[in-house]
Amino acid sequence: MRDALALMRIFCTAAELAHFKATASKLAISPQAVTRAIQQLEQMTGELLFHRNTRQTRLTEFGQQFYLDCQQQLGQLEQLLSPRQLRDGHSGVVRLTAPAAMRSVLMPVLLQFAQQYPAIRLDLRLSDQHSAVVDEQIDLGIRAGLLRDQSFVAVSLSQVALWLVANPDYLKRHGAPSSLADLATQQQVSMLDPATGKPWMWFFKDAVTYQPRKVRFLVNDAEQELAAVCAGLGLAQVADFMAAPKVQQGELVRLLPQLEPTPWPLSLYRPQRGPVAARVRVLFDFLRDKLSQFTTCENL
Repeated sequence: MRDALALMRIFCTAAELAHFKATASKLAISPQAVTRAIQQLEQMTGELLFHRNTRQTRLTEFGQQFYLDCQQQLGQLEQLLSPRQLRDGHSGVVRLTAPAAMRSVLMPVLLQFAQQYPAIRLDLRLSDQHSAVVDEQIDLGIRAGLLRDQSFVAVSLSQVALWLVANPDYLKRHGAPSSLADLATQQQVSMLDPATGKPWMWFFKDAVTYQPRKVRFLVNDAEQELAAVCAGLGLAQVADFMAAPKVQQGELVRLLPQLEPTPWPLSLYRPQRGPVAARVRVLFDFLRDKLSQFTTCENL
């Protein structure tokens, strides 16, 4: 089939130029290769394609119809094999996964994108667990921390710091911790780690970790965790972009900032290497531009 397509392309060029030598020059092949190609097609079709003599080369009546048929078939094939964006523009579905904790940050950006590109359909999967990108056919992902799969194509967007916070009224009743050792005496609010069935570990400076034990309120959603700590149910360690507005408004107090861990990288990634559909590329570039501008209040 591949050889037949090559023969058809040579024939169509020869039909358009009406000259075998000119055809050979345009296609960067020898005149003999052009002649052999036409002879092969004539043998395959059982019909003469050109009337040839020393003065001119012209299509036979069958050759004229065969040329029209070849043009149509080659055109359909080129359309089928051309990059999809050349045919459809920015359209189709893009599946994106991101931490549920980023809902408030991400939604305004995606709504702006949806208004700007109405033909692109967004499929957003919010989860604080790592998605099975192949099984779920994920096109793009956003993740805080190190990416587990080093084959992903990733760019760094920003950084996410982890803040230990509590409600002022809670601190009046229970006092503020002055060291990590004091955490054992404090009530805690925590996220559930489905992989272990336990609360998520808290991270601190110099790779020190703490396993919450006196958990008064355990949730599987970051926004509910934030609501519980704002209600004064205990201490919690949350992402800075969620805590910063509450700290500014006086609803939360940032604790032990000198013991906070090194901020985690926030990355935008593509799980698949190779050609990138236009709809995926345009969302990738849009998110990189918008979320790279995203910062938190460093001096709170």
